[in-house]
Parts: sequence; structure tokens; C-alpha cells
Amino acid sequence: MTETAVEILGAYRSGAATPEDIVARSYARIRAHHDPAIFITLRDEADVRAEAMALARTDNTALPLYGVPVAIKDNIDVQGLPTTAACPAFLYRPAKDATAVTRLRAAGALILGKTNLDQFATGLVGLRTPYGIGRNLFDRKLIPGGSSAGSALAVGAGLVPLALGTDTAGSGRVPAAFSNIVGLKPSRGLVSTAGVVPACRTLDCVSVFALTVDDAVIALDAIAGPDPADPFSRSYPRRASAIMPDGVRLGVPAAAQRLFFGDRQSAAAYDTALAGFAALGAKIVAIDMEPFYAAARLLYEGPWVAERYLAVKGLIEAAPEALHPVTRQIILAGARGTAADVFAALYRLEELQRSCDHTFGGIDALVLPTAPTIYTIEQALADPIVPNSRLGTYTNFVNLLDLCGLAVPAAMRADGTPFGVTLLAPAREDAALAAIGRRFHDATGLPLGALNSRRSH
Repeated sequence: MTETAVEILGAYRSGAATPEDIVARSYARIRAHHDPAIFITLRDEADVRAEAMALARTDNTALPLYGVPVAIKDNIDVQGLPTTAACPAFLYRPAKDATAVTRLRAAGALILGKTNLDQFATGLVGLRTPYGIGRNLFDRKLIPGGSSAGSALAVGAGLVPLALGTDTAGSGRVPAAFSNIVGLKPSRGLVSTAGVVPACRTLDCVSVFALTVDDAVIALDAIAGPDPADPFSRSYPRRASAIMPDGVRLGVPAAAQRLFFGDRQSAAAYDTALAGFAALGAKIVAIDMEPFYAAARLLYEGPWVAERYLAVKGLIEAAPEALHPVTRQIILAGARGTAADVFAALYRLEELQRSCDHTFGGIDALVLPTAPTIYTIEQALADPIVPNSRLGTYTNFVNLLDLCGLAVPAAMRADGTPFGVTLLAPAREDAALAAIGRRFHDATGLPLGALNSRRSH
């Protein structure tokens, strides 16, 4: 089976498949899966097959993503396709690709379409959209996770091997966990956000969804790098992904600070994951999580909501009814506050940053639950705020504290739903996280996404 990007590339180079074959398979799977809430816009199959044939004529199989189908979250511009950010009234037709998409195309990738999301990337549930609720791949009663719901579902269902999302507060990690796939949130500024509809512009990251860590790293390498069009992009030293070092020190919350909100299955799965890391030679180190939790609380209690308001100020002032009611409620809160509030929050964040930096002085990375629990659609609709907030327990602080993150599958719970963990480290340590995450994910022996296949070695 050729499920992963690495396997597809191998099939091309051996002559066992062509880009047109793989594109045709992707569209056949999209039809068979029959979930119209995954894509907001899907390109015509004939057009993508024609691109695949043209690519094959170049015979440039050395391209890192030669002929690999990719889906793009619909808050990232793709020339020729509308950008909606899951808000029909916001729709526009970009004149050019986002920088990340330009780099994907240069690497040989084939763009299939734009995926569904929580409106304006505001949410971790995957429900705040007028384009339908994507089906959780393991239990249709459960939320798919968001905000990058469609991108995660497309990869987990095997419709595409790679997808781009965005991640401001967990949007590239939470839905990855709920789809049993890898969610790579790079160091802030490593990937340009030029051509991305802002959520919180100072915090936003383009993220990668993949079936394996290797696939995610290949995609990241293709799209990373500074960009004159993005003043928030930064130049990072490129480090080759190494092997997991013996005795790597992994920080975990002290037992009394672990939050699962009564979900014993997730708590047990986390304990099992930590035992798995220890069996691979890692040293598990209990740390004080309170500074991280305090930073997480700043995200929605502090001035960063004002960034969300600024991004859609014109629309929300002219036509507030055009927004999803929950999204509107959250974003309008950003219209309040003062400059003094901003500085008070920045001062507090700086204090917390010092405490967290001190913690990382004694560990190589944190390993945390990606999400503490999961909710049914019914629960999340009945209370649109509290479940969503709880889902961000282990994700909301990450970009505020300038950390990189890698979410990987860890286990299948007794109820048949997946549980994942996330590795976190200071900026620039993306390669180190990949080395740890790859070793752990391989050792789990889990299936890829919702597919029956496992990674080939």
C-alpha cells in the first residue's frame, strides 16, 4: 500500500505508480468517503489530473514532494480558489498563492482543494462553520476537533497524505489527535504566514498534518524559510533530524497538576504513553505546570483576542450577523480593553516566560496530552465555551511562550477513540522533537490515521 508521502514518492521512483494514478485514487477515496464537510472547495479532478500528467512529463522525480496530493486549510490563499475562512460573507479570490503554497508547488505538490475549519480559525471543536460538521473518523457522535478540522480529517481518512493547517492555540494539534495522525506546529516564524488570514498575527503558525513524522518533516522542509513578504518570519539554522538521544529528559506535569476533567481513559492512556517513552530510554521528570497554565489563561483573558478582532474588524462592524454566533461573541470581546491592559499582559507574559525558560533548563522537552479529553458534538453544541476552553489546556500557551510542538498518536483508548501526546520545546528545536516523536510513534505500532495500514519500514 502507498499511503504515506514517502511511500508514494518511492512508488514514483520505482515506476510502480504515476502522479495521475495517485490523484485518481485520491478523488476516488473522496467520493467513497462521502463527507461533504471536509472540503469547502474541491478542484475539478480533470484539472488536477492534467497537472499531474504535465508534472510527469518533466520527469523531475527528485522534487521532494513530486506528485504528492495536498489539501489546504481555507484560511490559506490558493490562487484560482476562493478563500472563505469558513465565512461566506468574507469570501475573496486571491491574486496569488500564500508563500507556503507557492513553496509546496515548487516542491512538486499537487493542490486538491481547500478544507473546512472553525470560522476564522477560532475554535478547537470543528463545529463553528456554516459548511457542515466533518465526521469524526472513529465515532460520529464525537467532535472532529478544530480549527483545522477538514485538513486533519482529509489526512486521517487517507484522502491525501499531507495537508496544511494553521495553529494559533492548538488548531494544528488537537484535530490531529482526534484523527490519529501527526500534527507538526513549527517554531513561530519558521514558515511564512504571508497569504494566511490572520487569527492572532503575532502568534499564527502554518502547521502540517501527516500520517507519519517523516512525511511532516519533508513537508516542513519544503515550506520553511524566511520570507520578505512576512515581517514575522524568522531565519532559523536548519538542523538535520537526528535520532532520539539516550536518556532524553522529558518533563511531565506533577501528578496533582494533571488535568483530564474526569476522563479516566485519557489519564490512563497518558500514563501508558509515559511508560512507553521510559521504555525507549527517556528519563521522565516531574515539573511545575502552573507557569504554563497561567500563560494559557492569558490567551483569551488578555489582549490577544484584540488581534482576532483586528483581523475581521471591517466585516464584524459592517455585518456582525455574517459571523457564526459563537465566533462573533468571542471576537467582539477583543473590541474592549485598553493599551494599559496590553502592557500589563505583556509584563505578566515576560514573567511567565522566565519561569518556563527555567523549567526547560532541566529538561529537553515536555511531553503532554494533546487534549485532556474529547466531547460529543451534542455536548459541545450545548455549551460552546467550556468544552472548547478545556481542549486548549495543553495547547493555548505554546505560541505565547515561543515553543515548537509535535503532536503524535499514542494509543487507542478502550472506547476505540485515539489518544495523542504532544512534544514541546523552545523555538529552533523542531528537529529534536521530530527525532523523539518519530521513535515513539514507530514504537506504538498504531495504524495510520483511520486506515488499516501501518508504516512500512
